[in-house]
Amino acid sequence: MVDVSAKQETTREATAVAVVVTREDVVEMIFAADLPKGDALTVARVAGIMAAKKTPELVPLCHPLPISKVTVDFRRLAVGVEISATVKTRGVTGVEMEALTAVSVAALTLFDMIKAVDKFAVIAETKVLAKSGGKSGDWQREDA
Repeated sequence: MVDVSAKQETTREATAVAVVVTREDVVEMIFAADLPKGDALTVARVAGIMAAKKTPELVPLCHPLPISKVTVDFRRLAVGVEISATVKTRGVTGVEMEALTAVSVAALTLFDMIKAVDKFAVIAETKVLAKSGGKSGDWQREDA
């Protein structure tokens, strides 16, 4: 692991997104909570929050962090769902990996919930949108 003991503790935040691409009728079912497995958005939100907290167990060499806040939100697209996660901490290293893990596991969960009605769904566009805090300062993707 990288030695972060000399780094200054600051408030750090990161936001990531992922997109689950599916059919228009499946998007309707997702947002109506009318899937065979139930309310996919609620289940995916909980999965994303849990995943952010378990990032150091899943990604080798990630530092365990005292996460102070995780939000997982969903935006309806014509043929899919955009999942966003924001993770916040006060610590010595950033939370980009936690935000990416949250959206990735939320997307996997959503895929699992819809696979019975759309075997051709795709998980795409997973990326960090923004981060703040720390030595390198604030950063935001221009296409965010």
